[in-house]
Amino acid sequence: MKHTVSRRSLLAKGVAAASLAIPATVVRSQDQGPSQSPQGDQGKNTPAKRRANSIAVSTYSYWRYRPDTKLTIEQCIELAAEAGFDAVEILHVQMEDESDATLQRIKQKAFRLGLGLCGLSTHQTFVSPDAEVRQQNIEHTIKCIELAYALGIPTIRVNTGRWGTSKNFDELMANRGIEPRLEGYTDEDGFGWVIDSLEKCLPAAERCGVVLGLENHWGLGRTASGVLRVLDDIKSPWLRATLDTGNFLDDQYAQYKQLAPEAVFVQAKTYFGGGTWYTLDIDYDRVASILSEVNYRGYISLEFEGQENHETAIPKSLELLRKAFG
Repeated sequence: MKHTVSRRSLLAKGVAAASLAIPATVVRSQDQGPSQSPQGDQGKNTPAKRRANSIAVSTYSYWRYRPDTKLTIEQCIELAAEAGFDAVEILHVQMEDESDATLQRIKQKAFRLGLGLCGLSTHQTFVSPDAEVRQQNIEHTIKCIELAYALGIPTIRVNTGRWGTSKNFDELMANRGIEPRLEGYTDEDGFGWVIDSLEKCLPAAERCGVVLGLENHWGLGRTASGVLRVLDDIKSPWLRATLDTGNFLDDQYAQYKQLAPEAVFVQAKTYFGGGTWYTLDIDYDRVASILSEVNYRGYISLEFEGQENHETAIPKSLELLRKAFG
């Protein structure tokens, strides 16, 4: 006997079969959350597996201001690729040539080795009563924004700057990053100069699509509260924070937690062989937990600052960070 099947019956069977093929956790009604798994509560609201943070390395890790490690940026990129990093952060003061031809060659080198260029670490100081000095640093910062744009880099590290009353950096470090103010001026003056100067850099940042990451880097930005004071006053998506794990010498985990929600970039210090100026004991599992709580998905960029040779210390650092942030 020949049976006939209606088109409506076939359509109903097709929809039923398709629904069986879709995991229960992704079947949603319009007004309700995820439906329960057929196995009961085991599959209820199961979160998606979190992607590991990409691990970069700063060229500073190889260069480190030491006379025996003055590698070129391109050499650093090659070493980063050999070590197995995902990306490279460039230290601006290491650049020997800023011509467009050199910038494009650096970009091509990274691309061919499968590496991203994720950050440009720059230096400036806006803590000066001299308007001409501040203007020079504004122009320098805008130039760095444009260099980052040419390299395809999405963020640059910026600083507040410091009073400059220390004899040298070694003295500053001996005093745990604290130095006297210039006579006749207050922190209120300093923050005003910093805020005004950064505001003048923001149009270039927006035009180039480069986020300024204000780092906890001594001076008025030595503490999380100092960095946040500037961010809260300016309130721009083009000015956020670069969190450096090695620059909080007091209450470090509390300060990581304070700054983490504003971080668009993280620099992770290691000190194999003992630090150049000091050595911090950093629990990177704990740091990773703090960043995970605020859903930080960005780069973790290694800044190796120890005495051990980079040939052995940097692979160990990469292993440490992969384990913590994986």
